[in-house]
Amino acid sequence: MTVREIADFLKGEQLGDGDIIIKGIAGIKEAKEGEITFLANPRYNHLISQTQASAIITSRDINFTSKTLIRVDNPSLAFARIVDKFFPKKHIHPKGIHPAAIIPKTASLGLNVSVGAYTVIEDNVAIGDNTIIYPGCYIGRGTHIGNDTLIYANVSIREEVAIGSRVVIQSGSVIGSDGFGFISFEDRHERIPQVGTVVIEDDVEIGANVTIDRARFDKTIIGKGTKIDNLVQIAHNVIIGNNCIIVAQVGISGSTILGKNVTLAGQSGIVGHVTIGDNAIVAAQSGVSKSVPANTIVWGYPAKPQSVARKINACIQNLPRLYKKVEDIRKRLTGSEKNKV
Repeated sequence: MTVREIADFLKGEQLGDGDIIIKGIAGIKEAKEGEITFLANPRYNHLISQTQASAIITSRDINFTSKTLIRVDNPSLAFARIVDKFFPKKHIHPKGIHPAAIIPKTASLGLNVSVGAYTVIEDNVAIGDNTIIYPGCYIGRGTHIGNDTLIYANVSIREEVAIGSRVVIQSGSVIGSDGFGFISFEDRHERIPQVGTVVIEDDVEIGANVTIDRARFDKTIIGKGTKIDNLVQIAHNVIIGNNCIIVAQVGISGSTILGKNVTLAGQSGIVGHVTIGDNAIVAAQSGVSKSVPANTIVWGYPAKPQSVARKINACIQNLPRLYKKVEDIRKRLTGSEKNKV
């Protein structure tokens, strides 16, 4: 494709030579002549002059005359579409019902459902049209799964769980396991029954080895459009709003509520029974011990508003210098006392 054709495809603004032929794609540091790359973060604007790429997809405010640019509203999204254009999906999902799958007569399967070998489907399960279940999965009794959902190998979905349409669940995830509930009694821990369920709404994506616990009562809910990275733990009775981003190794304690468009960055932890407001961002490795207002960025342990956390961190970085100053003052005062004697 030429740069001009790519710009037309993206509905972007072309600056520079539109006749350059693009033969591949790469990151801005790795790109070579004949390849197209992208720049979404202004922090890396200096790489525009360093990259060997023949063309760069950028935001509309970039103006760099020595490079051929395609300026768009969202460079990351535009580049993702170009990746799909250059590398159309070649993965072929399994089709049909494998003879080694175990499916009872009470299960209801829609049109064009695919079930892999050694997957076990229990009684009264309902699976919607065009849903694909890879080998080695377990679908508990009474679970409902919507249309066009994709469940990769070795996923376990417990009983009475509801999963919407166009959901993707990566390998090794467990949906509907018992919540962590115990009562200490006479020097032992008695289990509290977990009799609720899990609801996964439409267009949710769940990474590998994610655990989502069923509610003690009522529902643990993952809202529409939310994306969950690998190795995330979501405890019982958590409610996650629409279009949230939850990054790897996050832990969310029981009965926490997340609003819409919340971002929990990697390895952040949320205490139970708090609320994270709409559009809030919890920075990586932060520990949230109380509710976070909407439209707020928090950071640190315990998590604080970003502006406060930055000031505290700056002070901590200055402690060695402050210690030296105090030590110098102490020595001078000690010397003065000796001279008086």
